[in-house]
Amino acid sequence: MTTETGIRTYGLLIDGQFVPAASGETFPTYNPATNEVIGYVARANREDVDRAVRAARRAFDEGPWGHMTPNERARRLRRVAEILRERVDELARLETLNCGKIIVESRMDILAAANCFDYYANLTGQIWGETIPMNGPLLDYTVREPYGVCGQIIPWNFPILMAAWKLAPALAAGNTVVLKPASYTPITALVLGQTCLEAGIPEGVVNVVTGPGSEVGAAICEHPLVDKIAFTGETETGREILRLSAGTIKKVSLELGGKSPNIVFPDADLEEAVNGSLFAIFTNVGQRCTARTRLLLHESIHDQFMDLFLHKASALRIGDPLDERTQLGPLVSRRQCERVLSYVERAKAEGAALRLGGKRPDDPVLQRGNFVEPTIFDEVQPQMTIAREEVFGPVLAVIPFRTEEEAVEIANATIYGLAATIWTNDIKRAHRLAARIKAGNISINYPVVNPPEAPFGGFKQSGIGRELSRHVLDLYTQVKNVVVGLSEQRFDWYGNWPPGR
Repeated sequence: MTTETGIRTYGLLIDGQFVPAASGETFPTYNPATNEVIGYVARANREDVDRAVRAARRAFDEGPWGHMTPNERARRLRRVAEILRERVDELARLETLNCGKIIVESRMDILAAANCFDYYANLTGQIWGETIPMNGPLLDYTVREPYGVCGQIIPWNFPILMAAWKLAPALAAGNTVVLKPASYTPITALVLGQTCLEAGIPEGVVNVVTGPGSEVGAAICEHPLVDKIAFTGETETGREILRLSAGTIKKVSLELGGKSPNIVFPDADLEEAVNGSLFAIFTNVGQRCTARTRLLLHESIHDQFMDLFLHKASALRIGDPLDERTQLGPLVSRRQCERVLSYVERAKAEGAALRLGGKRPDDPVLQRGNFVEPTIFDEVQPQMTIAREEVFGPVLAVIPFRTEEEAVEIANATIYGLAATIWTNDIKRAHRLAARIKAGNISINYPVVNPPEAPFGGFKQSGIGRELSRHVLDLYTQVKNVVVGLSEQRFDWYGNWPPGR
């Protein structure tokens, strides 16, 4: 529905239909670059979650999805990918309007989402078990079966891509889904749900409910007909999801926060390390769980590295995220903007040396939005708040080190363990550090830590389980073991009991 002002109202996707919330309530969603309303979205409650879960349950237990051959499911997943590519410009613009991501990155995210559906379409027919050798006349084999109804809760920093990461493998394995996007960025998840319908995925297989996590997310986690929960977001919310899911012993996977180190040694290619370090912190304005927010610099190259790094960081173009030339867009919301700036003030108070940024841009046009300049603190001590807590913004903490041992100690001095990057041309050192750093994703002389073909997830309080690659199919299937007696002799345990002495 579109109002007279041209602002659209989006309904909930339940059982193949877009419907209003049971209460009739809606909430606004904003453009982070201007803080103007760009749409109204149905505000679901527990009644709506129940409707969505029951639709997903019927679709799993009684619908055609579970009876389709893997090839039939794969064809539909590939069609989702085709539609995403056909509409890449339209969807990228919508993504940028709703989350503030620069248009170049939004376009890449749409194409990556399409690739994700293609990738798991190719794996639908490769979900297999194993045959287990037995000590006796027995045949034993396993099969992998879908869990059933999967509740999926995704964050606001990669709205459509995170939805694809969750939906594609769950659907490939034969599950049905109730997806809850973040309240800040609900639009492209709803559009992706519509795309699934257009691609021939049956009604009720993909349901999308929008609304506050405290009510909608909690209802999904507690619902007795939901078999599995997958969540990406902050660590504290992950703890709450574990508590809420415990009552019905749901299977839970979590991809949570990080405070990832980016370690540069003297023998690294300096210019490549500078360019890679810029990418590692400032892509998506630092709103990434894998952002390498701690730059560990060997003291012997500190000044040389920082001169070049500050020069390039100060030249980054901040502005309208729909402009192809923009390199840094706004943060997702006013609240997030205020949160990031509060960390800046705390870092100053604790004695970190501000080398760049630390404020909103002076341009009055940008003052309307949620923009923060790229911010770099030097002389940071590992115990400072900015070195320990996840800021989720364009704020970097530079920490010096002297020895390899000290670098490892600083890198591991965190409750998180999601990612790390090492810059060195010493192959032995690179592999020594990769073995010693407690993180689930490590890159060497390369700033990307989560290619889709490789497993992605964290150590410690950065999560449970692995997404992407074949490994994610373990999160959306459960193992059934089958044992078959092959002996020619009849089984009669009590009849063949050894005689007493």
